[in-house]
Amino acid sequence: MNDPYQNNVNQQMTEGGEYTYTQDGGGQDGYPYQTDYPPQEEDAASDATEGADDDDQMYEGEYQGIPHPDEIKEARRAARMEAKRKARMATQQEEQEEDNLPEQYESIMEDCGHGRFQWMLFFVLGMALMADGVDGFVVGFVMPSAEKDMCISNADKGMLGLLVYVAMMVGALVWGGLCDKMGRRKCLIYVLTIDLVFSFLSCFAQGYGFFLFLRFCSGFGIGGAIPIVYTYFTEFLQMDKRGEHLSWLCMFWMLGGLYASFTAWGIIPHYGWGFAIGTEFQIHSWRLFILVCLFPALAALIGIVFMPESPRFLLESARHDEAWMVLRQVHDTNWKAKGEPERVFTVTNIKTPQTQEDEFIEIQSDTGTAFQRWTVRHVTMLQQVMSNVMSLSAPELRLQGLLLVVVWFCLAFSYHGLGVWFPDMIKYMQYEEYESKVRVFHRERVERFHFNFSLVNQIHREGEYIHDKFANIEIKSVKFEESLFENCYFEDIKSTNTFFENCTLKNTVFYNTDLWQEKFINCRMENTTFLHSKKGCHLNFQEENDIVIYMVSFLGSLAVLPGNIISALFMDKIGRIRIIGGSMLASSACTFLLLLSFSQGAVICWQCLFYGASVAAWNGLEVISVELYPSSKRGTAFGILNGICKFAAIIASFIFAAFIGITKIIPIFLAFAALVCGGLVALKLPETREKILS
Repeated sequence: MNDPYQNNVNQQMTEGGEYTYTQDGGGQDGYPYQTDYPPQEEDAASDATEGADDDDQMYEGEYQGIPHPDEIKEARRAARMEAKRKARMATQQEEQEEDNLPEQYESIMEDCGHGRFQWMLFFVLGMALMADGVDGFVVGFVMPSAEKDMCISNADKGMLGLLVYVAMMVGALVWGGLCDKMGRRKCLIYVLTIDLVFSFLSCFAQGYGFFLFLRFCSGFGIGGAIPIVYTYFTEFLQMDKRGEHLSWLCMFWMLGGLYASFTAWGIIPHYGWGFAIGTEFQIHSWRLFILVCLFPALAALIGIVFMPESPRFLLESARHDEAWMVLRQVHDTNWKAKGEPERVFTVTNIKTPQTQEDEFIEIQSDTGTAFQRWTVRHVTMLQQVMSNVMSLSAPELRLQGLLLVVVWFCLAFSYHGLGVWFPDMIKYMQYEEYESKVRVFHRERVERFHFNFSLVNQIHREGEYIHDKFANIEIKSVKFEESLFENCYFEDIKSTNTFFENCTLKNTVFYNTDLWQEKFINCRMENTTFLHSKKGCHLNFQEENDIVIYMVSFLGSLAVLPGNIISALFMDKIGRIRIIGGSMLASSACTFLLLLSFSQGAVICWQCLFYGASVAAWNGLEVISVELYPSSKRGTAFGILNGICKFAAIIASFIFAAFIGITKIIPIFLAFAALVCGGLVALKLPETREKILS
């Protein structure tokens, strides 16, 4: 049958290669036909469809090759399913690559070996850890001299130690989180630079407020050293070397204590080692001690400049080429030192998926102004840090994180609490011994007498001093109560812990003395004159108490050496959990010996024993803390745990110091309970000595 429309259709298909449609005409199925078709009659039907039912009626577009709407929908549905299938395959491939990364990285580190590169990094990071150890002792050593040099009251004196620990706590939290996003090496450079700059400036601060601010900034910097150092060094070690070498690294904190104690002992008592510029700017020996304490941080900063970034961090940041170059550097350095320079680094490809945050930063950092790019990068980085912190509460990390928090808090509470209690207890014993030798003068009358000898450890009650002269003498720990001074003359007086209480002074002159009006409590003065009063407070560098404190700190730091050696040798043999639990339980037993401390020598002996027993727990806890968490969260988690450690130290210092001179039982019981609790909880932690870094 001849179709009058077939020739038109064929002609258009041949000439145009596709069909053209308009909106003017259309069929019953909603598909328009060409406008040059003549209109069909209402009853018209093709031969092929004539007599068919409505349900079986053939789609009229079939003649023209037009797909049915259902076919279009089916094709679209099939395309979507294919896209989803490809996306699932890509995701599975990325997860497989992520799962394979720890094993691949461990294999690469084994191929690189352990040698010269790790030892160079060991000493560089050890100096950074030593700088943190030094900073922990600086405040305690300089305080006796600084409080007199800057006339710090007892209320303000405790503020310095508190703020330094608060700063270190904040620094651990901040820098621990940042090192997971900015890089271990970069953050460590920032940390050491901040510590160096503000510690150096604090050497010259004359006012207490400015000195307090500078030490706070210094503490904020060095507070991030511990989380970064352990995270950094861990990622250059293979599994069978981690426990031992991280334990050896802990020894540098002990060396920091020895260095600080030894230099303080050798520098601070020598008053002549300082200098002055005019009358307002004075640099005494305790300020020189702070300057000398900067050497470990300076050495660490110089060394870290020549060290590469952690390759594990680079891989987590999708910087594959840089990671490959670092790993090749480690490989070549070690094997050349071992006499095998011909060994070739055979790794050719390390794949890790790029995160959406990285892609976002890369896209945004190429657009906008310099300020906008800077803002996008840093705001996004802070968001990533906060997201990292929140991710630590994930179900797979929640339980082990809670157990670690308990163990860190218990160990820090007992260790730092007793660390405050030991020297304060020795000072209290010295004070009691000193007080027992005080000489009391009651109702003495001295007239027209020249005092040209020092007055030490005396109490004068209801005395009368008429026409007396006090010249070129030192008055130390002397108290005048309800006494009368009439027509007396004081000249060139140096006083320490000396006060006048409820006294009457008539026609008395104070010339070139440090007896200010603040030292006269509820006194009545008549025609009394103060001329050329000395500025600053008298520094007594010959106090026996200070020398004993240096010795106590030195012996306490030295006592941890055996514990460090034992923990390093057995960390990989008996496991981290047994080391932590056994050390804490052994330390709790040592606390009961403190009940037998009736002399200064006994306190020092039990202090050394306690430090030697507890250091193994610190080493094991620091090792397991970096091994339990994945690389992308390792610095953040360690920073939080170290911040909790500083928080526990702050609480313990207040609680333990409050019982000095009252009772020994409560501090000892608190330390015992914390150690037993922490030791038992530590036994519930998973063992990690055969765990590959995730």
